[in-house]
Amino acid sequence: MFTQLYKKIRLLKHKNKEPYSSLYKILGFYPDNIHVYEQAFLHKSSSVEDSDGKWLNNERLEFLGDAVLDAIVADIVYKHFQNKREGFLTNTRSKIVQRETLNRVAVELGLDKMVVYSAKLSSHNNHMYGNALEALIGAIYLDQGYRACYRFINDVIIKRYIDLDNIARKEVNFKSSLIEWSQKNKLEITFDLIESFSDNDGNPVFQTGVTLADMQIGVGIGYSKKESQQNAAKMAIKKLRTDKTFQQFISDLKKKQTGENTAAHEFEDLPEEESSAEQTSSEPTTINKTACIDATINEEVR
Repeated sequence: MFTQLYKKIRLLKHKNKEPYSSLYKILGFYPDNIHVYEQAFLHKSSSVEDSDGKWLNNERLEFLGDAVLDAIVADIVYKHFQNKREGFLTNTRSKIVQRETLNRVAVELGLDKMVVYSAKLSSHNNHMYGNALEALIGAIYLDQGYRACYRFINDVIIKRYIDLDNIARKEVNFKSSLIEWSQKNKLEITFDLIESFSDNDGNPVFQTGVTLADMQIGVGIGYSKKESQQNAAKMAIKKLRTDKTFQQFISDLKKKQTGENTAAHEFEDLPEEESSAEQTSSEPTTINKTACIDATINEEVR
């Protein structure tokens, strides 16, 4: 009773001040521990030293928020798509929690005006706002608990800024997913043009390879460089998802290079190609034109 009364008195004192008022507009409630939210918006380029000599930024909160977000989005997607299979659910969750989506939502929430980062650091092309959104979720979890996180993710992020049915139909960007996975696991991925030639009708055709740790793990053909890269990334992701021996090789490599272990879900969370029954009938004709070439390449890669 006295704790609740103290909180009310404290909030009356601060609720019209910053950053309480801005956070209330975003969250729908006033924080109890304002310091954890301030840390959520502190990019590592502007780390500060606390009284114990520790450097504080939002990376640890981002780690926590990422895990909480994954769990809650999985729950929401599972309940919304009641008759869909595991692969579809995994793909949909991946589209929601991918960096591009989180960055967009973060900006629409106004987090870009709250993140503290070095003036020397460009905010473009690095997803710092999406990372701050995950850190914010971590802060909510520490300050208010799991239920408050669920309400924020479901009522604010999903219902206001994400259309579940539309995002589920959105084509998977395999190249972006593969690059995001490699950055998260601190492993370098490269896309290299192997050759370009013309088909029987004189149309230009491109062949691209994906390389990881000096090993070619995917090859793709397409009528544009972008299409060939997407197909190469799709093959590489399939190998990462399904080849247990290769997964162990990657885990050992990551351990050797970074000292970090690889969780099984890091392979399982990669997007899975939909089965033919779930694909639309309007599939591009270029797939049929290159099917025989792709089959040959698949055999060579094996």
